[in-house]
Amino acid sequence: MASNNLAVPIVLWGHVPPTHCISAILLTSDQRTVVTGCHDGQICLWDLNENMELVPRNMLFGHTAKITCLAKSTDTWEKCNVVSAAENGELCLWDVSDGRCIEHTKLSGTHTAIYPYQVGNSSSREYRLICHGYYAEILIMDANSLEVLFSLSSKLSPDWISCLCILRPIKRHEDVIVALSTSGTLKVWTLTGQETKESEPIFETESKPLCCLNAKTLACCQFTQRTVLIVCSNYWQVYDAGDFSLLCSVPNKKGEPWTGGEFVAGDRVIVWSKAGRGSLYQLPSCCIPDSADFRSGVGQAAAKTPAPFQYLIMEIQPAKIRKPLACTPAMSFSFGRRGSYHKLLLRGDSHGRVTMWKIPDITEKELSRLKQEDIVDRPPDMPPHVSVSLQDVWDSMELKPAGIIDQLSTKQDNTPLAITASLYLPAQGRLVCGREDGSIIIVPATQTAKVQLLQCEHTKQRGWPPHRILRGHKGKVTCLVYPHQESLRYDPQYLVSGGVDFAVLLWDLFSGQLLHTFSVHGGEITQLVCPPDNCNARVLQSVCSVASDHSVALLSLRERKALLLAGRHLFPVQVIKWRPADDFLVVGCLDNTVYVWQMETGHLDRVESGSVAQDILNACDETILPSESTTTLAQALKRRSLAAFKNVAQRAAFQVLQTSTASQSQAEVSKSQNFALSITPMRTNPKDSDFHVLFFDTEALIVQLLTDETLGLSSPITPEPSKQKDQSESPSSKRRTLFSSVGETIKAQVSETIKSQLKQGSDFIDLKMMSGSPKKEQTNGQKESVDLEYKSKRSKNLTLLEYNLTLDIAQLLMSCLHAWGLDLELDKLCLFKLGLLKPHIPVSFGLISRGGHMSLMLPTWYKYRERVTTGLAEPKTTQLVPSAAQVEPAGVPRVGSSLVHSGHWEISSAVTTQHLLSVISVANTLMGMTNASFLGEKINQGKRTSPLVPTVESIAQDLLEKFVVDRSETGCELMSIVLESERVRRIKQVGVQGLIVGEVNTDSSDGTDSEAEGSMPPSIQQAQIKQGWSLLAALHCVLLPDLLGKERFQPPQLQMLARRWQDRCLEVREAAQALMLAELQRIGPEGRKEVIDSWAPHLPNYVDPQTSQSPESQPTSASSPKDKTEPTAEPAKEEDTDHLQDEDLISGCAPSLMEDEVSQESSPVSRNCSPEMAYPTQKKASMPFEARRNQATAIVMLGVIGAEFGAEIASKGQNEEQKKKASRAPEGFSRDNYSLARHTSKALTYLLLAPPSGKLPAHTPIRRAAIDLIGRGFTVWEPYMDVSAVLLGLLELCCDAEKHAASMMSGLPLTPAADSCRTARHALSLIATARPSAFITTMAKEVARHAAMAANAQSQSAPIHTSVLVRGKPEILRVIELLIDKMQSDVAELIVEVMDITVHCLDAAQLKQKGLQETFPAICRFNMVSYDNHSRRIAVGARNGYLALYDQKTAKCQMIAAHGAPVMAVAFSPDGRHLATYSYQENKLLFWQMAAGLFGMMSGSSIKCIRSHDTRPARAGSNTSLNSLLKGVRLVWITQKNVIVLTGDGSEQKFSV
Repeated sequence: MASNNLAVPIVLWGHVPPTHCISAILLTSDQRTVVTGCHDGQICLWDLNENMELVPRNMLFGHTAKITCLAKSTDTWEKCNVVSAAENGELCLWDVSDGRCIEHTKLSGTHTAIYPYQVGNSSSREYRLICHGYYAEILIMDANSLEVLFSLSSKLSPDWISCLCILRPIKRHEDVIVALSTSGTLKVWTLTGQETKESEPIFETESKPLCCLNAKTLACCQFTQRTVLIVCSNYWQVYDAGDFSLLCSVPNKKGEPWTGGEFVAGDRVIVWSKAGRGSLYQLPSCCIPDSADFRSGVGQAAAKTPAPFQYLIMEIQPAKIRKPLACTPAMSFSFGRRGSYHKLLLRGDSHGRVTMWKIPDITEKELSRLKQEDIVDRPPDMPPHVSVSLQDVWDSMELKPAGIIDQLSTKQDNTPLAITASLYLPAQGRLVCGREDGSIIIVPATQTAKVQLLQCEHTKQRGWPPHRILRGHKGKVTCLVYPHQESLRYDPQYLVSGGVDFAVLLWDLFSGQLLHTFSVHGGEITQLVCPPDNCNARVLQSVCSVASDHSVALLSLRERKALLLAGRHLFPVQVIKWRPADDFLVVGCLDNTVYVWQMETGHLDRVESGSVAQDILNACDETILPSESTTTLAQALKRRSLAAFKNVAQRAAFQVLQTSTASQSQAEVSKSQNFALSITPMRTNPKDSDFHVLFFDTEALIVQLLTDETLGLSSPITPEPSKQKDQSESPSSKRRTLFSSVGETIKAQVSETIKSQLKQGSDFIDLKMMSGSPKKEQTNGQKESVDLEYKSKRSKNLTLLEYNLTLDIAQLLMSCLHAWGLDLELDKLCLFKLGLLKPHIPVSFGLISRGGHMSLMLPTWYKYRERVTTGLAEPKTTQLVPSAAQVEPAGVPRVGSSLVHSGHWEISSAVTTQHLLSVISVANTLMGMTNASFLGEKINQGKRTSPLVPTVESIAQDLLEKFVVDRSETGCELMSIVLESERVRRIKQVGVQGLIVGEVNTDSSDGTDSEAEGSMPPSIQQAQIKQGWSLLAALHCVLLPDLLGKERFQPPQLQMLARRWQDRCLEVREAAQALMLAELQRIGPEGRKEVIDSWAPHLPNYVDPQTSQSPESQPTSASSPKDKTEPTAEPAKEEDTDHLQDEDLISGCAPSLMEDEVSQESSPVSRNCSPEMAYPTQKKASMPFEARRNQATAIVMLGVIGAEFGAEIASKGQNEEQKKKASRAPEGFSRDNYSLARHTSKALTYLLLAPPSGKLPAHTPIRRAAIDLIGRGFTVWEPYMDVSAVLLGLLELCCDAEKHAASMMSGLPLTPAADSCRTARHALSLIATARPSAFITTMAKEVARHAAMAANAQSQSAPIHTSVLVRGKPEILRVIELLIDKMQSDVAELIVEVMDITVHCLDAAQLKQKGLQETFPAICRFNMVSYDNHSRRIAVGARNGYLALYDQKTAKCQMIAAHGAPVMAVAFSPDGRHLATYSYQENKLLFWQMAAGLFGMMSGSSIKCIRSHDTRPARAGSNTSLNSLLKGVRLVWITQKNVIVLTGDGSEQKFSV
């Protein structure tokens, strides 16, 4: 699953905790979170409260090797980010609040220690990281981007650095790094803070040999800065920091080497050993700088110097250790400056146990007493204050963590069987699990997940859901593979399993029959792999098995025999790769050797090691067709490869064959799609049993819901006949109106597009229906008939339970995400109308972040939240008593609703954002569906409504009927209802009392409610269901913060919502926009001010053309970013920089959003300076992923705030509400201080108008966001942008609207081009309706300019006839028609300009044939417009009293002075010889003679006024508004000579020529 998708992980941990063998441990600066890293690469976050209670909260996945060290990225109290390093060079920056991966990278070498370091001469509190490890340098990295800034090298005796410390002299402005090499050489470097990667190599300033081999710790005393502690394995020593003179030395006990230490006070140290025991020592007076005896022992023998006094030992009692430790415990010391715990010693061991001691402050008096008691042999022991392991937490839980199939697999002691292998089949919705007893169970995945998580009738019921058990292995099952899921060339019935019994079994998935047993290995099967599609035909129907005896086999599923058995490997097999071009199977072993096997002959071609072996493995990753191979005949003879012979002898023929094969493979790949649910088995250690993570892909779920709605799989209730008739007529009439402007060709395009999309997904539909037999693939020309035995077996299909998979997934997701217990009336509606189910245990969610890194909540997360939220008020409404149908099953432990149901809203802002986006977008989708209820009967019935797969043509027609109207409106947003204040008020006051017909009778269970519901008309049921989803969306979008309160609600992250502002999925996009607007409204002016201050420094500058970046590529600089102002919260999960997808917000960003040589970012606008004085400041050049993403986010963030809350330009028609809004505009977007508005408008304009390039493609989310925000806030941006260029740029994107009409109407995710077209059309509509005068005058000027260029052109040049004004004519007419419909008075004010635009856009031939009334009827609504069919002239009365005459024969316009007041009505006589004009204000009617001039051309002398009549003035008190006059005043010719004047007051006057 791509990490850019909106995915919601849910974890089922099982009854056994994951293995966590701790290798590193750390306590954050605020002393609230303990971080532990393990040997398997996972990181665990433990919450620590004021009562010294430790609770595991999250487990972080992302590293692929042992965690070697953990470090704080900064020493600050507020920002608790942690850096982790793995043994393979991986580095990750984590946010410990929710476990998000902020940044990650990989460097060569292993890092053993990382130290945070603040630049001494920097006023911006810039932090860096100092790393050392198994390399001869010290790396200095940026703490935010993990980018290596520079390195410290050794000139004398370069060696690995074993430990170091940072000294900051009081009287110097330089920092000193003191390090010890593994050989015991002391090295000193001096840092000034001005070092960069381009500077000269930095070597040590001092070097001194010390007798400290393989030192573990080098610590400087923070209290005095005069002494240094060095801990080695055999001893620990204290040195003078000035000249490193030895002050004292303490050897270790026999067999217990020291592993680390730290200063506890100026005269005391703590040292810990390999056994995990800590010892506290008081230093002698010669080691205390404040003592008169300081340095008195320098130069003396160790026996003559006083020894430190050991006064306390901290260890775990041996009786409490259940089994010996597998490795050395990880220990660290924490010194909290502001925390509730002053000094803590932490220990983590191989059992996953975290132990903590609070170091006591023992007075000198107590120490003197201990010295007198003579405790040298055995100092007193101090028990730990807290000691907790994951197993302890699991055992103490009242609600045991659920496994995926706990109710289906139990031992004699009622403990579930361990799951040793898992495989999820998303097309069938089935989960295949191999267990420790050798059995394989096949079960409906969503049904078994609901049993474990939700309160349903089958909760805790043994044997549910219906399942199938395959028995054949004699030991635990180790691996599973479904070959058809890997490639469609395999038979869909085949399921392959491997076990510890050395056997590979071939099963019939649908009948459960064992087809064959492969017994070729001498060890347990560890891996099953499918070969790639371009192998030879014989290998294509086989699987590759790997065993623990180091053997590899190719097993043919069709021939039921082994094609190849490779068993000469001396070490365990690590990797299997393929070289189809040469018919090679490449096996990589643990000792870095590579074995190359010939697949067709089974011959071992060669064995390589070292760099050659690595080159062979890298070459296998290249895609080389056999036709492109340069294999010679001699090489073919040497390799004894039949495929190589064929390649040499028949190269030309093989090239044709492989071309067709490659195209077929590409077609298969194109059919791959995301599934709404995927279940991934995971384990922290190879010896553990599987736990399962359910990944809900919100976008895929929405698409599948819409598709199932069209296929008729989710509408079990049939509407009433009368309603059916109305529904069948309404889309038809609307569709005729829609297609009248663009032609019937769009309908064909829609049908073809839907057909192609459905044909690509036809395989998925066939598998999903599970009613017909699957198609068998034919590869490489080999044909195989289907026997009768197979047909009989296929009749026993995989349908273990009849249910709708998509609705089941949606029910599971929405039930887990809904905020239960906040509105009990809504909960009642959700239970009895929508079919949601309450969770009966706390749900463990997850969070996917950058690069696929993942944070999973442990099942004990709610314990700490329970203590935090103690005393918070519960909802005031009474608890709903469920009916008999919803009674909680017996044996299910009850948990408070605030913990089980609504607790996940207080975890973190990132989790809240993901959950809100998912629940609102899915709720809106279900609200638009027909009767989308999750009640059990209807889910089962929904599957039976369509037993057969419909034809592609019928599906396409249904899709066309469904979505042609729903998706045609460009400006509609589903969440606009949610944000209306009236809507919120209604929800708060009325609730859902009127939605449920009759109250639930909790005292009886006679089924009266179900009978009442059954008698309810289907139309009412459907209305209630739609209303229920609407209320649920409103609750989560608007009301949730108020209902939960600040203590139990983490608000959504605005930056995450900004990055989803133009999400590919329309439903997710609308949810993100509604959430962001609601959150900006909720935080108020002060909150918006903080947001502006946080993001303004990241806004790129495009104002000054000298500093603006050109669209050309800029060289990448290597220095680090130094952002003086950071956002309030770190951005959420996004794509990796090396794998940016097209839908990522920053993909294809503007040059200044990418790697620029100089990053131009605007500084925060000063409140006291004028807008002209505000100018951007230059920053350093490094632009990592985070900085580039922040720039793109800043554009959207400030664009939304400016568009929604900025001060609009002053206009005459402003009402009081608009004036109040302008007065409350935030700083930077007000009329007095408009600097941010100016910079933002320039950035938006640049993103719109910048030509497509490699860094800024034509259709990207950031461009769409800019287009959308230009339309939303045009009244704010207009003074600072070139309106003409903006309109033409938007029009350019709309020119291909007809081409993209099919994609926009299909209801599925839009293509990038279609999405840009849709957004641009919406923006044009918003601009035109917000500022009609600006749109009309600007377009009229562009039309006049285009006409002048066409008239002056020497010849009919192509650029003129292919300009945007020519190609965008249909879109211009659409906007004009929109303005006429909504803003008739504004159009009347500029009617001549509107007619200029209309005449330019209309087709002259069509106008000649049909006339103006049929060609563009909207313009004929104005009585001051008239058209003569005889002479093809158009007369228009202007507001300035002039008369505009358009002659279609000459394509010219003539302006004639007619009246002294606005002309309200014009009309041609029936024969076209006369024209009547009437001015209401002037009370005058004029008759004009319309004689044609020479050669039929119109001239001023041939058009003259022949008569003038005065009309009666309007009666007193009549309505003289413009809208009333436009409707009431008109001229009607009753004969060739007589005309009637209809005035606004209803009177009539008759006049004659």
